[in-house]
Amino acid sequence: MIAKRLFGSDATAFWFLAILFIVTVLVGVLNLATSADSALHVPVYLVALLGKYLCYAILALSIDLVWGYVGILSLGHGAFFALGGYGMGMYLMRQIGPRGVYGDPILPDFMVFLNWKELPWYWLGFDNFLFAMVMVALVPGLLAFVFGYLAFRSRVTGVYLSIITQAMTYALLLAFFRNDMGFGGNNGLTDFKDLLGFNLQTDGMRVALFAASALALALCYLLCLWITRSRFGKVLIAVRDAESRTRFMGYRVEGYKLAAFTLSAVMAGIAGALYVPQVGIINPGEFAPQNSIEAVVWVAVGGRGTLVGAAVGAIVVNFGKTVFTGVLPELWLFALGGLFVFVTLLMPKGIVGTVPQLLDMMRSRKAQNAAAPEAPKPEASTPAGE
Repeated sequence: MIAKRLFGSDATAFWFLAILFIVTVLVGVLNLATSADSALHVPVYLVALLGKYLCYAILALSIDLVWGYVGILSLGHGAFFALGGYGMGMYLMRQIGPRGVYGDPILPDFMVFLNWKELPWYWLGFDNFLFAMVMVALVPGLLAFVFGYLAFRSRVTGVYLSIITQAMTYALLLAFFRNDMGFGGNNGLTDFKDLLGFNLQTDGMRVALFAASALALALCYLLCLWITRSRFGKVLIAVRDAESRTRFMGYRVEGYKLAAFTLSAVMAGIAGALYVPQVGIINPGEFAPQNSIEAVVWVAVGGRGTLVGAAVGAIVVNFGKTVFTGVLPELWLFALGGLFVFVTLLMPKGIVGTVPQLLDMMRSRKAQNAAAPEAPKPEASTPAGE
């Protein structure tokens, strides 16, 4: 019953999860069970790269929930992603202990270098994994709740809301750049060694993080799918399509928008937490406004309001970025801008929204041609005089 409610008659969700499961198993097996000189071996750097793509897919999914189904174009979701990453980074820094460059069992290396005398109060508790994971979800969610409450209560919408979300992430960028904030300043947090007592540099740990990212993506996708197909989701779509009419019908529009916005921020924070141990660093550059704008492009390319399209767009665009920046790195931003213009003008429904539409048109045309009566063959004319 639950599966029928989730998937319905649409097989897209089933195939997305099936492909995700198959790829996750194959990558793990081909990395751990094959030798490095085998043609089938998946190197550890590729495992980490694929894991990073999956984290970006979760971020894109969180944006699609509010943009595709509520109509909130957030240009600041990179802030929630970065906050989740800093939460994980703080836990990983506390795990280094006396193995740091300066050998201090309590203070991270950058604090010793800056002559800090004691650990700041907001670092307390981050030596505990469960506490750190609660903060990974709580801090982005709380920021989104406060920000959304003030913005939605004031009925800020459209481009004005997009601008202030971008201003929020830029303000956090400037704050985290400061050394006296206690987050490593411009260099950020790095030199991680262990996670739950396991060495982050081993192949097994890399595969485990990749699998955890795939599991988180699947769970976030199922949660979004359940929400958007529930009565709550129908109200969100009504808010997107006709906010004033929905409000006149008696719905507390601000509450629905706030709930969706807060949930999407929590998802973005989880994505950031999974991202950090796989890339090995978190710095203020993750707050850069262009990162949030780029994430919106992923959703547009994949297909806004489709969920699957958001994940597909994130993976496809970032794969293209990896290839393109290796060949012509200075032209990547121009290519990304051109891709966004192309999708906006010629594929407004994105990859996932446009391809099925084209296939339906081809099937319809083929059916019409098959049903059309054949033209009568002309009778052979009799030569004159016969």
